[in-house]
Amino acid sequence: MHNILICDDDRDIRNALKIYLTGEGYKIFEAENGKEAVDLVSENEIHLILMDIMMPMMDGVSATAKIRESCNAPLIFLTAKSEDSDKILGLTVGADDYITKPFNPLEVIARVKAQLRRYAYLGGLEKKEDTVSVGGIELDDNGKIVTINGEAISLTPTEYDILKLFIKNPGKVFSSKEIYSAVWSTDPLGAEGTIAVHIRHLREKIEIDPANPRYLKVVWGKGYKLEGEK
Repeated sequence: MHNILICDDDRDIRNALKIYLTGEGYKIFEAENGKEAVDLVSENEIHLILMDIMMPMMDGVSATAKIRESCNAPLIFLTAKSEDSDKILGLTVGADDYITKPFNPLEVIARVKAQLRRYAYLGGLEKKEDTVSVGGIELDDNGKIVTINGEAISLTPTEYDILKLFIKNPGKVFSSKEIYSAVWSTDPLGAEGTIAVHIRHLREKIEIDPANPRYLKVVWGKGYKLEGEK
């Protein structure tokens, strides 16, 4: 059974999500602000988090930044707005996906299942004894460990999947839509902004100077590629 944390200051939204997800067999934890969410994550084994952005005491962005210090469970933002700025802000601090309110219950369930499948896979349900390196980056797909020049770094499931795609195909140029389709396995609608945020976040973790990347580079008008000798 997977444990899902729902964090939203609107009780009706929490109750609705709880009905949808308990019907799928998930165990639900509830928080009505970011501080409660941080405490619950520190005290329980949480496999996925649904996080509202605008909340009292501690907002979703601040809570996510704190949670990401110790927990890499998939995190989906719930936002009442449709503006790109809210989505980009959420992705920048470590969210893996977002759902805009009002949401479709079937979409919520589909996105939750997709993130949990990937999280379970990263946890080692599929065993592969292979390690791939490009330059100073080494990806151990059996242990799900990424190191830069021998130093381990912490990646979210989405960041790991994107890096894995690149490191398995060094030098190959991927468009934003190709990356989105490969990682999310869904229609790449609005992929460009989402991928740009994740690429920037990855650069901050794998590059010495993210503004002048050594590895993860833009091919203008075409997409992105990972440079380095395999």
